[in-house]
Amino acid sequence: MSAAAATAPAAEAPKKSKKLLFIIIGVVVLALIGAAGALFVLKKNTAEDDEYADDEPAAHVAKDPKTAPVFMPLENMVVNLADPGGGRFIQLGLTLQLQDAKTEADVKIYMPSIRSQVLLLISQRTADEMLQVQGKAKLAKDIIAAISNEMGYEVVDPEAEHADEKPKKKKSKTPPNPVQAVLFSSLIVQ
Repeated sequence: MSAAAATAPAAEAPKKSKKLLFIIIGVVVLALIGAAGALFVLKKNTAEDDEYADDEPAAHVAKDPKTAPVFMPLENMVVNLADPGGGRFIQLGLTLQLQDAKTEADVKIYMPSIRSQVLLLISQRTADEMLQVQGKAKLAKDIIAAISNEMGYEVVDPEAEHADEKPKKKKSKTPPNPVQAVLFSSLIVQ
């Protein structure tokens, strides 16, 4: 009986070790499947992020340089205003929105005379005008007209105030003005 009893526990030991081996293999296979699934999901998410990241620079590069505006900030200006007594002044930061990079190069050539024209235009304004939206809009239009005139572009007469009257244009063989807008980056009246 002792020989039969000795073989019974020995027979149970391989059964337990086979069960344990199958359990370990099953856990390892499930872990590998879980890791593969997580890797797949992470790669898919990073691929989508990369897809969006690639779109942003491509959108800037894909734009036609003829239609993409160029922004050219001017140095801040401090100008005395035309108020009675002469005690008021304005600190003004302007940015020009230009048609393209070629226009920016052209504007830089004329910059000293453009800056002088802008200073003269601002010095003719009062503090009350500069604090109103209409005053700022008129100044922006006047600056565009001054830049156009200085560079030899077609100028729309800002004095044409009648709605039924078409704006008068000075004859010029140059293309329409590529200065699209004058943007105010800072404005302090004291």
